[in-house]
Amino acid sequence: MRRTGAQLEKQEEEEVPAPARCPVSHGHAAGEAEPRTAPSAPATAGELHQEAEDFIRLFHREESPGDPEARIAAVRAEIEETGTYRHTRAELDYGARVAWRNSNRCIGRLYWRSLRVRDRRHIEDADSVAREAADHLREATNGGRIRPLITVFAPDAPDRPGPRIWNEQLVRYAGYAQRHGPPVGDPRNAGLTDFALRLGWPGGPGTPFDLLPLVIEDADGKPRFFELPRDAVLEVELRHPEESWYANLGLRWHAVPAIANMCLEIGGICYPAAPFNGWYMGTEIGARNLADADRYDLLPRIGERLGLDTADDRSLWKDRALVELNRAVLHSFDRAGVTVTDHHTESRRFLAHLDREESHGRGVGADWSWIVPPMSGATTPVFHRTYDTTQWRPAYVHHPEAQARARGEADE
Repeated sequence: MRRTGAQLEKQEEEEVPAPARCPVSHGHAAGEAEPRTAPSAPATAGELHQEAEDFIRLFHREESPGDPEARIAAVRAEIEETGTYRHTRAELDYGARVAWRNSNRCIGRLYWRSLRVRDRRHIEDADSVAREAADHLREATNGGRIRPLITVFAPDAPDRPGPRIWNEQLVRYAGYAQRHGPPVGDPRNAGLTDFALRLGWPGGPGTPFDLLPLVIEDADGKPRFFELPRDAVLEVELRHPEESWYANLGLRWHAVPAIANMCLEIGGICYPAAPFNGWYMGTEIGARNLADADRYDLLPRIGERLGLDTADDRSLWKDRALVELNRAVLHSFDRAGVTVTDHHTESRRFLAHLDREESHGRGVGADWSWIVPPMSGATTPVFHRTYDTTQWRPAYVHHPEAQARARGEADE
């Protein structure tokens, strides 16, 4: 989640919050590198009381000076009566923003306070979730000046689950499995593409960049597919600043990276559908999505067109092709007037984030393998240090079935 792009607001000094411990064990435990995915029993009332109290005290320390005891007592009473509780709008806004602040895999947290929160907690049904997801993309796109945005749908409750979005991101490209050879499109999405086809999606025209429909499941437990309206998805055609033949490759990528299958966990409450976005760091597209061998695997094609010796790794043809592919991404987004950042700028901003948070007495967790950019890592300042791996809360976490669903695997 590499999110940047607004003026940094002044922050008050505060106490350090407790490390994250999601009450249903679907998040990162302190020090874990990977999210746990095995389901476990729901939180007990006592555990939920404690999670809620910890969050409310943190909220009052940072945002609402005064005695939190009355609010804590009201929440305890609500939990005793209903088995859950409802966040105030101020608590929801704060919790969503701090979850970004606590995102260990995100290099772009400096401007966490700029996140806009769309409160859609009254929405539970799949049709409405799909409509709001499209509206989210339109608002976030903002004519190319991408806005950091989250839309929060109904939470899980004791008597019914909240809605789920199966897609990893609101915008993904289909991957059509072939009898011989790799899928057409994005191999990462081959499983979900096949599942959408089995649900009745007719498929797209069969290009490498067909928009995958949203697969959404609400309380009835029956996933359905919803095609995204074309006006909700801004795409950027990729061109190179010098090489005219790049246009013939027919490459493109979407403008808004909206993560869709993670749970927003605030004070023991899980919002399983809470799509959120910032904007892209260029290497996410140019060094991973388009370059990885198990994704679009474009480096051999580009290396050959550049006239490089692709038969000998010692020629460093992959490195040279990778740089040119990433130049094309940055050039094209800039040319289209779409917000994008580069890995050198973002690395400096992340260290500024560390300094600012530490000056306020707050712990900052980070996963080195995600914070260091996927190209030219040693040329960036984030490479040359270690990080505390503690995952603080509130947090964005993986609910147990999220990864399987993103692969198009239905529950047993």
